[in-house]
Amino acid sequence: MARDIFHDNVIKALEKEDWVITNDPLSFKVGNVSVQIDLGAERLIAAERGTDKIAIEIKTFGNLSFITALYEAIGKYIIYRNVLSLKEPERILYLAVPENIYTRFFEEQVIQKTLQEEKFKLIIYNQATQIISQWIN
Repeated sequence: MARDIFHDNVIKALEKEDWVITNDPLSFKVGNVSVQIDLGAERLIAAERGTDKIAIEIKTFGNLSFITALYEAIGKYIIYRNVLSLKEPERILYLAVPENIYTRFFEEQVIQKTLQEEKFKLIIYNQATQIISQWIN
């Protein structure tokens, strides 16, 4: 599986927020279907609450047209979310998107409606500073 060009940037951004990368990639097999989500991560919340667990699919929207890359990202997100609900329902799926792509495309009304309808969770990251600028739940 080819890694996204900003894969390491997202790892560093998560680690800056005290996430521990537990899987790189996070792999599952459901029946005859195998999937690999880019990352799995955990973070200790408090002794009483245990850990938060997330899965992250990283997308740069670099080589293809934006809409073609968006189709691919939406399809993967829905399938991965369904796989997680069967295999690790406590793990929350996020789509990691570069900040410049988010401000350029994702704030469009039709994209926002799609994200809301499909209940997407996003991590907006800055490639240059390797920080997460926004979590959208």
